[in-house]
Amino acid sequence: MSRSLPTSEKIMLAALDLMAEKGYDSTTTKEIAAAAGVNEVTLFRHFGSKQNLLEATVDRYHYADEMTKLFAERLEWDLHRDLLLIGTTYHRLMNRNSKLIRMMRHSAESLPEEVRERSHRHPRILKQLLTDYFKAMTERGKLVSSNPEHQALAFIWMNYGAAISRMSGDDLISGPLEAYIEDSVGIFARALTP
Repeated sequence: MSRSLPTSEKIMLAALDLMAEKGYDSTTTKEIAAAAGVNEVTLFRHFGSKQNLLEATVDRYHYADEMTKLFAERLEWDLHRDLLLIGTTYHRLMNRNSKLIRMMRHSAESLPEEVRERSHRHPRILKQLLTDYFKAMTERGKLVSSNPEHQALAFIWMNYGAAISRMSGDDLISGPLEAYIEDSVGIFARALTP
């Protein structure tokens, strides 16, 4: 017997579905509540406002916490294997979060500043995690001396571009995503290995 989702989770998922389709401004709390199978009072009792609901949804369904845990627990200090793990995980999370990302891109101009700032927190955290990793790898003699922040940004943009290309339906990658990740990580790792 499958466990039922908590009410707050149902509301966040309904908000994601509707806002990815219609945008932030065009989605009402009444529609979200109906899609979640609750009344509007329940939505407000859990979140207080549509903006608070979206902020909670961004926090819940983006990737900073999962990537922080990966960096803390799963790295092996082998550049190729670590970057392959990071890249594969990043693409899995971006695919899982595709509705959230589509909604954020679709509604970018109309989103409250607080929501935009919350969504930017995630890539900033990933950039810092990668920067710290590249610094540590350089200190261990496993990476060429270069600007670790630039290395982090290059790795993020390489993967972000591929993820957005796939989400937009304008997939420039021929062949399976896994092969792209393996090849791009191989090129990146070879370029940075002393």
